[in-house]
Amino acid sequence: MKYAIIIPDGCSDLPLPELDGQTPLQAARIPHMDAIAHSGVVARTDNVPAHLPAGSEVANMTLFGYDPNQYFTGRAPIEAAAQGITLGEHDWAVRCNLVTIIDQLMVDFTADHISTSEATQLLKSLAETLDDERLEFVPGVSYRNLLICRGSAEHPLPFSADTRTRAPHDLTDLTVVDDYPRGPGSDLLTDLMQRSVGVFAEHPVNRSRQAKNLKTATNVWLWGQGKSPSLPPYFEKYGLQGAMITAVDLLRGLAALMGWPRIEVEGATGYLDTNYAGKGLAAVDALDQYDIVCVHVEATDEASHEGRYLEKIKALEAIDEHVVAPIHEKLKSFPEYRLLVLPDHPTPCSTKKHSHGMVPLAVCGQGVPASGGVYSEACAAESAIAFSKGWEMMEAFVRGTWS
Repeated sequence: MKYAIIIPDGCSDLPLPELDGQTPLQAARIPHMDAIAHSGVVARTDNVPAHLPAGSEVANMTLFGYDPNQYFTGRAPIEAAAQGITLGEHDWAVRCNLVTIIDQLMVDFTADHISTSEATQLLKSLAETLDDERLEFVPGVSYRNLLICRGSAEHPLPFSADTRTRAPHDLTDLTVVDDYPRGPGSDLLTDLMQRSVGVFAEHPVNRSRQAKNLKTATNVWLWGQGKSPSLPPYFEKYGLQGAMITAVDLLRGLAALMGWPRIEVEGATGYLDTNYAGKGLAAVDALDQYDIVCVHVEATDEASHEGRYLEKIKALEAIDEHVVAPIHEKLKSFPEYRLLVLPDHPTPCSTKKHSHGMVPLAVCGQGVPASGGVYSEACAAESAIAFSKGWEMMEAFVRGTWS
């Protein structure tokens, strides 16, 4: 049996008046996703418990069958795993965005999708102002970076489960006045954020960006702190060896924690200009080697965060043509297979941020009855199959219990 999972991140949405009351998923031309729904089951799943943040860190952990109430410790330590960073018992990782804040308004949580090279230079300059050897900025990809904080039993770090931070992508176009870090260790984080304002203000990187009419990185935004999680290997849970194809460190980190290798694709950017076809072809090749292959595409989520519903439709159509179609065709060459398509969480274009709630899924293949439906939020809402505990969905996918 071969398995494939395709995750169009944040593709679930709300009806938009600009689309005559349709969602982008309904408005998109997605014949291959609809074929999965027609020949299989359309259902819905809730990947984010109400008391946890409605982000990809919780939602994807849930999607792969891990109860976040038991395993989730924070977003940053998952991304640290992606970079091969080992966190000791007393260490913490903190997510570090480069952002654009003007008059206390979150104008852009990506600093206009700043390049990795520019981000690295800015963080290097900030690090040079520190006199605390416990702290290390680790560049990632574009605006997505980390702060690693090393503690010890003798000199523990001030953070705890009561430390509160806010994801910057949930603050787009909103004031940040009441959303700076709070609780234990917040002084340390806030000091670094304030310090970065002065370091970045006249930095050559920002002067160059201004000359190009690009938004500047006004400061770092620190959030998503946590200690290292411990996930049981996916193979131990389901008896399948998998591989991950993604452009973002969060999914790379989950793969590492699950014991999956990552397959890197040239031109995969984690944005709207990603190499859709390259991801699809990489998955086709990987299915010859692995039991289960996952392709994660961030573009739909990024379009939602920018409120660009037409770009979201284009991304969905590109995923359908260049990822879903070739993977489904490849799976048909095996005696038995199952194919699953679903987002991790909703990201409505109207709000530009992640939200809680059910997301639609479509699954087809061995042992899955035909429903005759289409892939949409509305069709999923009518389904009798729903997973209120999203981490139970993976068991149904692997075992084929859909009737």
